[in-house]
Amino acid sequence: MSQMPKKPFGKKPDVLPGRAVSVVLKPGKGRSASSQRWLARQLNDPYVQAAHAAGWRSRAAFKLIELDERFGLLCSGARVLDLGAAPGGWSQVARNRGAGIVVAVDLLPIAPLPGVRFIEGDFTDPAVQTRITAALGGPANLVLSDMAPNATGHAATDHLRIIALAEAAAAFALSILAPGGAFLAKVWQGGTERELLATLKKSFARVRHAKPPASRPESRELYVVAQGFRPPA
Repeated sequence: MSQMPKKPFGKKPDVLPGRAVSVVLKPGKGRSASSQRWLARQLNDPYVQAAHAAGWRSRAAFKLIELDERFGLLCSGARVLDLGAAPGGWSQVARNRGAGIVVAVDLLPIAPLPGVRFIEGDFTDPAVQTRITAALGGPANLVLSDMAPNATGHAATDHLRIIALAEAAAAFALSILAPGGAFLAKVWQGGTERELLATLKKSFARVRHAKPPASRPESRELYVVAQGFRPPA
């Protein structure tokens, strides 16, 4: 695993409004115990409440905000590709932070967002890749991937599946990034991401892991941040 960045995230961002309102959830008819726990956690999550108050489409928006504030990923006028974009929170942040062109791709339909071009389909499909390249209108400055597979409950299997998604995203990123560009992808802790890191280190000046404060403490997710893309000679 690559060395953790020396710059800390610091305190939680000021976007979190005061103290979260505690919600007591009454038992729901036909709702399983696990669904009950998930819903209670969502309703009492300060990031969920802050996202709703600020108009972000998901609490995941704060993960990109925190990562951008730490690593300086987004810049004015940038071309940004957001893979696995639904429901659109990361695309929303990218556009809000000055990106010039944002192309969002997902298997699921996404409600329109001003200034964001949505493509519904599998980004590994060559036909979809052609549409992505045309929509970007030039090399991308930043490729984002917050993709995760549907969990099977088997940790090793789930880890391999998310690494496979990250590797596919990285392979496509290497084909469309501009020199100096960056790649950000979600992975899960498990040790088998070494091949992904080795590939990225050959093509980027800096490759690091980070876990933003908005990522739940109990979650195994990490983000790999690769910056300073160096195209092959």
